[in-house]
Amino acid sequence: MSDPAASFYEQLVALERDGTAFVLVILTESLGSTPQDTGAKMLVTAAGLHTGTVGGGKVEAKAISVAQELLADATGQPKFVNWALKTDVGMTCGGSVKLYFEPHAGGGAGAAWPIWIFGAGHVVQALVPVLAPLDCQITVVDPRREWLDKLPRARNARYLEAAEPADLVPTMPDHAFLLCLTKGHASDRPVLQRALAERTFPFVGVIGSDAKAKVLQQELIAAGLPPKRAKEFHCPVGLPFGNNDPREIALSIAAQLLTERDRQRASRA
Repeated sequence: MSDPAASFYEQLVALERDGTAFVLVILTESLGSTPQDTGAKMLVTAAGLHTGTVGGGKVEAKAISVAQELLADATGQPKFVNWALKTDVGMTCGGSVKLYFEPHAGGGAGAAWPIWIFGAGHVVQALVPVLAPLDCQITVVDPRREWLDKLPRARNARYLEAAEPADLVPTMPDHAFLLCLTKGHASDRPVLQRALAERTFPFVGVIGSDAKAKVLQQELIAAGLPPKRAKEFHCPVGLPFGNNDPREIALSIAAQLLTERDRQRASRA
């Protein structure tokens, strides 16, 4: 629920700080008889209108519906609309409005590109600064508070301490990219097990080698996963360039994430 005492932009910043996905809606032009003036704004979350108004009534209800559709769309692209209030909205007014919809990624189901990283070690310390400037929402999960505290602060990053990181897999949005970059095989496998057994994510990557991948596949099959499903992860994660320096591994992982993101977007176009 919005804070009535906070200004519009204070509430916008609060939503970003809390990792809540939202759409900024701006009335960029109003012609003729319209219920609100040019420059009116509102913030819409998955729950509906958060604060502000672009006119109330039917035009606002339709704008809220469009904003919520954008939140459900994994591409997270802005949108302009030009509505004649009588023919497009069903109002008796004879005017028209132009609206701009700007989605802002959050940490939940409305995130434009959620990236969940399990582990906070040396590679992740190098990876987060590479990903943070991008249009994504980063979540890092690790049981070690001291390693989480070493990560850089970023507007689009949150760091979760969890004794059992795999327990957070059910809370992830369906379109999240998942990375298992924990301190070892024993802590990677529980996350991978739940991700493949209970969910279907568009990308699952595990740090390691071809030999590690084979061991993981054997263990997943022994735990009950079908053989085909047990192979549906990328290990070693990252494009095949660079050496074993954590910074170069981080760049190779970021490159693979971007490559896969663009491939999936093109397939939906």
